[in-house]
Amino acid sequence: MANNFQRKRNRAFVIAGLGIALLVAVFLSPFASSDPDGLDRVSQDLKFDRKATEDAPARKLPFYAIFEEYALRGVPEGVATSLAGLVGTLVTFGLAWGVGKLVVRRSAPTNTLDEPSPSPED
Repeated sequence: MANNFQRKRNRAFVIAGLGIALLVAVFLSPFASSDPDGLDRVSQDLKFDRKATEDAPARKLPFYAIFEEYALRGVPEGVATSLAGLVGTLVTFGLAWGVGKLVVRRSAPTNTLDEPSPSPED
């Protein structure tokens, strides 16, 4: 019974965390600064941003057809960033959950309150 309670509690914690992450991704991402991030700023300051190759490796990735910078392609500008945040958060959660399921093995149940613990004499 305690194990079932712990599972429900863990599930509620994960769902609440995912919900908060989705709210942040959808509602706060449109307010992100349009200024260049750290790497872009350094490349601009050192003037090597124009030396980037036209055939960049990132353009060969399958996601390049869907995402452009921090927005979805082909979606109205007002919702493109929010949708990209939603999709990115769900994909990241899904990958983390999947890896977690692969890595964490279910262990056999340990002593519960219903079972007497073995004595050292046994």
